[in-house]
Order: sequence, then C-alpha cells, then structure tokens
Amino acid sequence: MLHVEATALPDVKIIRLKKFGDHRGFFSETYSRKAFTEAGIDHDFVQDNHSLSPVVGTLRGLHFQSPPFAQDKLIRVPRGRILDIAVDIRASSPDFGKSVAVELSAENWLQVLVPAGFAHGFVTLEPDTEVLYKVSAPYAPAHDHGLAFDDPALGIDWGLPAERLILSDKDRKHPRLADLPRYFA
Repeated sequence: MLHVEATALPDVKIIRLKKFGDHRGFFSETYSRKAFTEAGIDHDFVQDNHSLSPVVGTLRGLHFQSPPFAQDKLIRVPRGRILDIAVDIRASSPDFGKSVAVELSAENWLQVLVPAGFAHGFVTLEPDTEVLYKVSAPYAPAHDHGLAFDDPALGIDWGLPAERLILSDKDRKHPRLADLPRYFA
C-alpha cells in the first residue's frame, strides 16, 4: 500500500501512498502502523496537528523540539501545495546543516517523514493550503525551538522572493545554525 524512498538526506523519507478512485471520489489509507512498520518506519505517533494557511507565501518554520521531547513528524497536504524543508541539525551527522526540499500537494499525495534531529518548515504555494502532520511527542513549550529560515549558511531556496514570505514574529527571531545550541549532539 505504500512505497518508501530516501531523499538526499537518507533519514528523511518520501512516502508514496496508493489512492483508489471511482465515480464517488477516492479512498486512501494515509497511515497504518503495521504497513509503516513493515516498510521500516517504526514511530510511535502520539498527536495529530492540522494547519490552514489562506495566503500563498506563508512560511512556518524552521521548528523542532529538543530531547526528551524531540519529535518525528509525518507530514502530508490534503488541500493545496507546499514546499517542505528539513534541515539536519544533528551535530555529529555528516549531513549537519544540509537541507532537503520536497513538494507536497493534494495532487501528488506524497508524505514526508522528518525524524527527530531535523528542523522542519514549509512555505505555502497555493491559497488555502492545509497541512496535516503526526508527531511522536506532545508539544512541550520549554523544548520548542527554531532555526533561522533565512540563514545564508543553509542556502535554502524557499521558491518565492523574500518579500512575499509571511512569517510569525517568533519565526523571524530564531538563531542561525552557527548560534544554535547543539541539542542533538
């Protein structure tokens, strides 16, 4: 029912799901612990989150939680389209500071698994975009952190000019990678 592909950062996975359609619409099993475990993805998801961004260029991120509340995330888009970004922030990783981008949309029906130790963010590419994601740890405000979306050391191309990006005040104030404590040593 699902196919798992590695990205340029091997721990970040793309999940291709089956979608069965007929004259009534479609059906898709978007998560089955058994199927995911059999495909080598064994995470204990404890919470589902859902966001709506009415305006193109809404950027959420780059976010992560530090241990012991670090989160694995399984992201999908049931309506609209996003550019999803994951940045490796594991200090001992050979991919430290590298990022990967995957376009997720209602049309392509892909999911992305972003494991703990990665900062995560996305920008909306269509109006009224909805993003659903499972997380493996509950929200813990004292462990909630972020990474500067515009850090030149990361070199992330968000796909839109900077003046079109809409961010929260909080997301504009995150530290750059060089100033980020090594939460994932």
